[in-house]
Parts: sequence; structure tokens; C-alpha cells
Amino acid sequence: MPLVVVITGPSGVGKGTLIAALRERVEGLRLSVSATTRAPRAGEVDGVDYFFLDRDRFAELVEQNAFVEHADYAGERYGTLRDELVSERSDRAVLLEIEVQGARQVREKLPEALQVFIAPPSAADLRRRLEGRGTDSPETIERRLQAAEAEMAAQDEFARVVVNDDLDRATTELEQIVRGALSETVESGR
Repeated sequence: MPLVVVITGPSGVGKGTLIAALRERVEGLRLSVSATTRAPRAGEVDGVDYFFLDRDRFAELVEQNAFVEHADYAGERYGTLRDELVSERSDRAVLLEIEVQGARQVREKLPEALQVFIAPPSAADLRRRLEGRGTDSPETIERRLQAAEAEMAAQDEFARVVVNDDLDRATTELEQIVRGALSETVESGR
């Protein structure tokens, strides 16, 4: 199995943007596609951006132990299917863009996984980002901000924290962390 890299942090902190920039800089990184019960946003494609499932199908997969992690977040369900962690390809690492609840589950099941918490420079900045996306209703933004408050309190659980205050600087810091873990993986023969 390739190195599993968990990228977590509150909604709107820029996890997806950082991951895209990281993948441009480091070869052999595959982004795991998460499953969700939320409706697709404009331009999102099933099986590419997410596996969009109805609540019944998601519950069936939970019962079948098909997820390595799953969580309820802001009124929807999200999870990483076990099949997403293994691949016939020669991936150096699989990136999981997941919420804090899911990161905790991965930590229990895969303690060797690298976990990185992405933090916003401030709560006000996070609100601006969520509102600026223009993808969520005001009610959804408020639910995400309430969840973010609890997530920010959990950042001390993570040995690696990257503050996303400047995209280039934060990407460089994340790149150094991931390259270091990949080097350790090669050296240890994993």
C-alpha cells in the first residue's frame, strides 16, 4: 500500500487548493475520491470529485464495513472507501482530503499514516472564504462555521499543522512535509 497522507482542517480552509498545488509539485500523488450524501455542486462529476450516494446506499456501505473512515459533517455524510487506498498503479502516496472526525478514525486504523492539519489564519478569514466560494447557502455556511470551531480546537492533536495564510508558502511547507515522509518510507522499506 502506498503512503497514506491525511489532509484535514475546517471546511473552506483551502485543503483542495493546497492539494492541487502539491500534486503539481510532487509526482506520484493520487487523490482519493471520497463518498458523500451531499448534492453535487455545479461542475462536479460523480466518481471524479466525489462518489455521490443517497443516504440509504451510504448506510449500506457503512454496514458492509466498506469505509476506512466516515463522518457526519454539517448535516451530510462523508467517507473514504477502503478500495480507494489500494491501487494497481504505482502511486507513491494516496492523499485523503477529509474532516477531523475521519482523520481520527484513520489515525486509529492506520497509525503510520501522515496527518497534516490545515489551519486558517483566523476565524474571520475562514468566514470570508466560505462566503466567497458562493457554493453554500447562508444556513450551510453557519453549520460549517460551527463545525469549524470544534475542528480548530482539535488542531493540537496533529503533529503537523500548516497555516494557509499564503498559498505559495503553505504549499511549500506541505511539500516539504510530504517529501520528508516519502523519503522516510523509502528508507524504511515500506
